[in-house]
Amino acid sequence: MRLSVTGPGQAPGEIAALLVRRAGATTATPPYGRDVGKLHAEIDADLRAWIAAQHVFFVATAPSGDAGHVNCSPKGGDTLRVVGPNCLAYLDRVGSGIETVAHVRQNGRIVVMFTALEGPPRILRLHGRGRVALPGSREFVDLLAHFGSAVQGVRAILAIDTARISDSCGFGVPLYRFEGERDHLDKWAAKKGEAGIATYVREKNAHSLDGLSGLDPL
Repeated sequence: MRLSVTGPGQAPGEIAALLVRRAGATTATPPYGRDVGKLHAEIDADLRAWIAAQHVFFVATAPSGDAGHVNCSPKGGDTLRVVGPNCLAYLDRVGSGIETVAHVRQNGRIVVMFTALEGPPRILRLHGRGRVALPGSREFVDLLAHFGSAVQGVRAILAIDTARISDSCGFGVPLYRFEGERDHLDKWAAKKGEAGIATYVREKNAHSLDGLSGLDPL
């Protein structure tokens, strides 16, 4: 059976309240204390603290046009910083793919998504324009200063200027318990060394799946 709860012009908060009333609750207050579907003008103190508490985030990009491969990558570790009210940056560590970098270098479009896996449900999406800061550039050095301890295997830093910041309910996301960070990449990078990593990047990260420029020399 299909239950229609939306109407012309109804906001997500109104939809949530209607669901509560139809369920027979005595209050229309959202059960987790916030309106869903809220737009934010900037990354304020509340959002900054919530972002810092998350253990994983996702980045999604796509090449220009209606062909090519859409990409979504999970990220973890202490690799992301809010560097301004409408800007965040993350360390792009070495991997076998280079889709995000290639897409951002081509068209700049990117969305970063966080979802609460513990505690109250929440999904946060930050749409914006990204840029790739490469090792040796002034921007790379400036952005790296926001990260405390040294992280091995960083091939670039992605900076994102946000154009739209929104959150939604996250009611359908299951609960998970965080057990710890994986150390596989740290061990791999330490074993490879700087020269080995440089060779790997040259061989594996030159182009995207669709042949776009990745980290090959311009």
